[in-house]
Amino acid sequence: MSRLPVVATSFAFAATLMLGLAAPADAQVGKSLGIVNPNVASDSVLHSLPHVTPAIAKSLVEKRPFARMRDVNVVVRASLDSAKAAALYGRMFLPIDLNDFADEEVLLIPRVGKRMLHEFHEYQPYAALAQWHREIDKYVDDAELARLEQYVYVRLDLNTASDADILTIPGVGKRMLHEFKEYRPWVSLAQFQREIGKYVDKKELARLQRYVRLAK
Repeated sequence: MSRLPVVATSFAFAATLMLGLAAPADAQVGKSLGIVNPNVASDSVLHSLPHVTPAIAKSLVEKRPFARMRDVNVVVRASLDSAKAAALYGRMFLPIDLNDFADEEVLLIPRVGKRMLHEFHEYQPYAALAQWHREIDKYVDDAELARLEQYVYVRLDLNTASDADILTIPGVGKRMLHEFKEYRPWVSLAQFQREIGKYVDKKELARLQRYVRLAK
């Protein structure tokens, strides 16, 4: 596959992307350069997004947490055509698990087609987001890599993830970081549900669980 060219709209835009390019080497959830996560965005933020009507915002809030981007797409496409949905996904997207995605979810990423979908599949399974960086960087420039990173993540291992790893999970701060580490070594996801469920409700627990795993 040849390297895919990306043309920045301006020097300033390109510079901004370059500054935000890289999440720390051990990050497992891609760094956002402005993409909103529909599972954690406030009402006011959702209302500010392209083509999001009060009805769409209400549906997104009522139905979250979403487990997959295709579920978000069902809500959005009930009101928006494909062009408007694509414009929205340039500003809002639920990151996809690089080791567990439907092809349709990758193809919802703006300006991603079947060629890049093939590359996403080719290097599975991903042990870390840094591996995805190395492989996809063969095909795109740094600005495009930074843009694509906003749409993906690799589940982190509950027993070995660094503080920096854990803090890349959207909505996780130092208090929850403490709880993630307090119960190590984790022996099962059922234990995670039981212990973290002491601090958050069922919806938040489900949202958090989509970012974690236990290495076999």
